[in-house]
Amino acid sequence: MRYIENVKLKDGRECCLRNAEEKDGRAVLANFILTHLQTDNLASYADEITLNVEEEKTFLKNKADSANELELIALVDGEIVGLAGMVSIGNRVKVRHRASFGISIDQKYWGLGIGTAMLKACIGCAREAGYEQLELEVVEGNETAIAMYRNAGFVEYGRNPRGMKSRTAGYQETICMRMEL
Repeated sequence: MRYIENVKLKDGRECCLRNAEEKDGRAVLANFILTHLQTDNLASYADEITLNVEEEKTFLKNKADSANELELIALVDGEIVGLAGMVSIGNRVKVRHRASFGISIDQKYWGLGIGTAMLKACIGCAREAGYEQLELEVVEGNETAIAMYRNAGFVEYGRNPRGMKSRTAGYQETICMRMEL
């Protein structure tokens, strides 16, 4: 699935949203590790990331070649500052109408509109790929993300009080959200 768009950020700078490609492997992996060091709201810790650069490149090539999955990067001044992915829940008849969404952005770039732009891009791509429902999980207390998802049209459909177990905060409740496309 292919995507490219330039968006203007709240601070006036331009951000390019495009498919991550094989050549971006090293920088994508570095950004992924960085963002996982910066917040306790993501589903893994930086030290749990076991992909090497070659494996990341292969992953990105497969996403770029996919007709129904996507890995986007956000570039500001030529630097990768955010990642967003859309993956199929499965290709069996009963679940192939569903996709899952995730996002991570370098903390230095929070609040500039990158997350909203990436979310809108993934929603559009999910529709284009023929999905009927886009899903995500978000940590309760991550109010900025929850507000962004609600503003885009996601609705809560359940909670898991022990959805994640933080090394520092203990159990974290996760909110399951979905959007009918």
